Amino acid sequence: MASDIEIARAAKKRPVVEVAATLGIPPGELIPYGHDKAKLSARHIKDLRPLDLGKLILVTAINPTAAGEGKTTTSIGLADALNRIGEKTLLCLREPSLGPCFGMKGGATGGGLSQVVPKDEINLHFTGDFHAITSAHNLLAAMVDNHIHWNQEPQIDPVRLTWRRVIDMNDRSLRSVVSGLGGPGNGRPVETGFDITVASEVMAILCLAKDAADLEARLSRIIVGYTRERAAVTAADIKAVGAMMVLLKDAIQPNLVQTLENNPVFIHGGPFANIAHGCNSVIATRAAMHMADYVVTEAGFGADLGAEKFLNIKCRQANLVPDAAVLVATVRALKMHGGLTKDELAAVSYSALESGLSNLGRHIENLKLFGLPVVVAVNRFTTDTSAEIGAIEAFCSAVGVPVAVCTHWAEGGRGAEALAHVVKALANQKSKPQFKLLYPDDMPLLEKIETVATRIYRATRVESTRAVRNQLKAWEAAGFGNLPVCMAKTQYSFSTDPSLLGAPVDHVVRLREVRLSAGAGFVAAICGDIMTMPGLPRRPAAEIMSLNALGQVEGLS
Repeated sequence: MASDIEIARAAKKRPVVEVAATLGIPPGELIPYGHDKAKLSARHIKDLRPLDLGKLILVTAINPTAAGEGKTTTSIGLADALNRIGEKTLLCLREPSLGPCFGMKGGATGGGLSQVVPKDEINLHFTGDFHAITSAHNLLAAMVDNHIHWNQEPQIDPVRLTWRRVIDMNDRSLRSVVSGLGGPGNGRPVETGFDITVASEVMAILCLAKDAADLEARLSRIIVGYTRERAAVTAADIKAVGAMMVLLKDAIQPNLVQTLENNPVFIHGGPFANIAHGCNSVIATRAAMHMADYVVTEAGFGADLGAEKFLNIKCRQANLVPDAAVLVATVRALKMHGGLTKDELAAVSYSALESGLSNLGRHIENLKLFGLPVVVAVNRFTTDTSAEIGAIEAFCSAVGVPVAVCTHWAEGGRGAEALAHVVKALANQKSKPQFKLLYPDDMPLLEKIETVATRIYRATRVESTRAVRNQLKAWEAAGFGNLPVCMAKTQYSFSTDPSLLGAPVDHVVRLREVRLSAGAGFVAAICGDIMTMPGLPRRPAAEIMSLNALGQVEGLS
């Protein structure tokens, strides 16, 4: 079979205006970026009238492994399959970050015959949304430094400055830096650092805002630092919000592209799920629910991270209620969770598979905590045996969850039709569990963190310093106690130790740091050794990328 990039390059794409027409979007409401991608105008979104909102389908997965799970590929295959069986379906995905594209993870546009196109442009600069978010974030940083330089009111205490800079690249050398060196004319020396753009509060705000007015209000609430009297200083105090809105005026509008089967896709926003809330924008999701009978969206990484945040943060803030959840798993990944290394996966090992099924079972239990109907999607590889698939089917039957075996990587939407029928049945069942959040708004912040750690991760306790606990209490006293929590931890394990695979219990979650995202509307809890600025691996994907003689991208996975 051809490589993913070769398949994408050979795609027979429809003009984006024709794709938009299938959703009832007239050409005048599109802002084209070439012939195969466009932004949807804010005016059209505003004019949408609520009729019967489409069913919202969440695609999530087991904890990721080096063997790959294919969550995005399954999301694309499912959307194509639902369209194939006659259901008007729209797919909503996040935009890929340059960090993992040039790092270890690679691109995020699916694979095989279940891809969104144009693949290379989506994975690289796309329509410039990430650049706009990076610029808006760093503009605020520059204005904060300028505010301090001219000693303006309110006077920010330089040692209580909390706003860092961002860049959309994995660069470990920027995690901790000292700025302002070179004498008084260059500002005051301050210890600061960079996060990756997908961890930016501006990214989270854009993805949680319901419209431009809400975006502006949220930007205004960003806390950039504190005075010596410990009074919060906001972006509004710095008078930076108007200029930030200017930079974000196009980025707030969803991007329209298509699958290989020419079905519509909104790709908009891209917060990471291990260090941010991991969901595409509320604006895109809500618009899609007005335009289609089914909306398929995904949450980042495993269900313990992406799905938990999708439900506890995005659904809470946007008043969304999912109709069903798809939990993606592979035989290969389950065997890794059962103790095999990547080099051993070719061997049939029922004992490893049996052990690894504990990870799948844990995620099923967790999704049921939220009252969600669940179907397991087995993303089948050619090396999987019928007996291995049968073991997963037997396990799912024993825990009372339907399962569908999918071959969408090799067959496109046709290979996910069985999954589409199960999803349709689950989403439309008359008597289904009542959706519920994991914790109430009025629960103290530390208890919210402990609730996620004990009920989702199955930890025995959360370990934190007195300074962290005091900070949480101070935020509660300042009126932020009703915010949800955004857990930042490794994606590879239920614990904060990436080597503890399967379904570990009796572990301790080490809460290292907390950050208030007053504009986004959550408190980030930094756990274990997770970094908000990743580093490149020993052999980054960037080493094998190039342009061929025709000016086409090579080496992009």
